[in-house]
Amino acid sequence: MLTVGQDAPDFTLPQDGGDPITLSDLRGGPVVLFFYPKDDTPGCTKESIAFSGLLDEFKAAGATVIGASRDTVAKHEKFRAKHDLTIPLVSDEDGTLCEAYGTWVEKKMYGKTYMGIERATYLIDAEGKIAEIWRKVKVLGHAEAVLDAVRAL
Repeated sequence: MLTVGQDAPDFTLPQDGGDPITLSDLRGGPVVLFFYPKDDTPGCTKESIAFSGLLDEFKAAGATVIGASRDTVAKHEKFRAKHDLTIPLVSDEDGTLCEAYGTWVEKKMYGKTYMGIERATYLIDAEGKIAEIWRKVKVLGHAEAVLDAVRAL
């Protein structure tokens, strides 16, 4: 399990509509990396819209915001277009990013157990260290709380 102060695991992953994103290339400014279970589901849509709506404020604070799920790049592109999302979404199809950040977990719903992505957000500082972690995120007000944390760095 990752903890505050550790080096954030580096990655290079494909993003919707653009070149791959490499975390270490973003050093020099904070990075918000939020994990969500699935494109175009109610909670994931609300969370992605909230981060997109605050993107100018995150940029003004010097931060890059990246969403991550195991959906394909093609699904990400449809999701972004449908909801006018402005944040990049990386595709972790094989789950290596989710494993590295500890977000691929056992979940339970209606008495059934299955593996899935835990909604979680990592704030990574300009040096590539984990500055803050939010686990089992509740969507309402979350993007605003993350923005406050970015501004406090």
